[in-house]
Formats: sequence, C-alpha cells, structure tokens
Amino acid sequence: MPTYLHALPLLLAFLGLPAFAVEQEIDVSVREVGDTFIVEANFQAPVGARTAWDVLVDYDHMASIMSNMESSKIASRNGNTLIVKQSGVARFGIFTYAFEVEREIRLEPMKRILTKNLSGSLKRMESEVTLTSAGQGSGVRIAYHGEFVFGSTLAGLFAQSFLRHEVEEQFQALVAEMRRREAQPLAGTQ
Repeated sequence: MPTYLHALPLLLAFLGLPAFAVEQEIDVSVREVGDTFIVEANFQAPVGARTAWDVLVDYDHMASIMSNMESSKIASRNGNTLIVKQSGVARFGIFTYAFEVEREIRLEPMKRILTKNLSGSLKRMESEVTLTSAGQGSGVRIAYHGEFVFGSTLAGLFAQSFLRHEVEEQFQALVAEMRRREAQPLAGTQ
C-alpha cells in the first residue's frame, strides 16, 4: 500500500478536528412537574473562567450573541443586582414565540448567576447558572437549572421539545462567543 494511504486516516482525523471543536456537547434534560418545566443543562466550556463569566453577564451585547434576541439592555444596577430588559422571537420548527421580559439578575461574581422574571411572556421563570473549574487548563464547567411555567396550555404542549432546543441553542451560541473572545489577542499586545 502506498505510504500516503497510511497517512490518509490521520489526515482526515486532523482535518475533522475543527468541525468537532465548534459544536460543544451540551447535555440538556427537561421534565414536567405539575405545571412547571424543569430544565437542567451541563457542559464544559474550553475557556478560562474570566472569559466564560464575561460572556454570560454581557447583557448589553446579548442580542448580538443570541440569534433569537432582538434587544437586551441593563435597565438598572444596584451592586451585584441587575434589572435587565430583553425581547426577541424564539423559533422552533414552524412555531414562533415572541417574548418580552424584565428580569432581576443577582450576580455572585465568577461563581453563580440567579435570575427571575419580574414581568413578561412567561407566568414564572427562575434560573441558576453555576461555574466551577474543570481543572488545570481544562476550562470551566457550567451547570444550568431553570424552572418555567407557561401562561398558556398551547405553549405547554410543546414546552419540553421547545425548551430543550432553546437552551441547547443558546448555550451553543454563548460557548461560540466564549471561544471567539478567548482566541482574540489581548489588547495592546503585539
């Protein structure tokens, strides 16, 4: 067998690595308890904790990170408590769900983000994001727990599939932004 054929599997594996590195595996589960949908998501972001944190709390630029968000703005700040207003349209197959929310977000810097809806399209929404070190040079582990109560029966019929899709898509977008920022050279260094 010619020598170059021995190298072909190695070359294909090497060329395939970037494609695999772009899609971050995000483990998302959704279960229904009464009228509440509980979402759990876990994944490892291959970036430093500072980069992960900066992206997760970049509410004034979230509309440029997430494809379903049309606007996102910090309306007020009191120490580590923010009021954030966001709007957009989530899409799932042929269905769309327009949303407009006002959220209270409490930050425990570099550790935890607690969110609850003050007003908006959902009857109730509360979530918690925690960050922990994945070990030396391994990035950061991110765990998400969310509880959602929809205001309509129709929305509830599609909630499990819809929430799984939305949470996975949003965290994919956030990880892509984390990677993009981590890859940028530090300002002022040449």
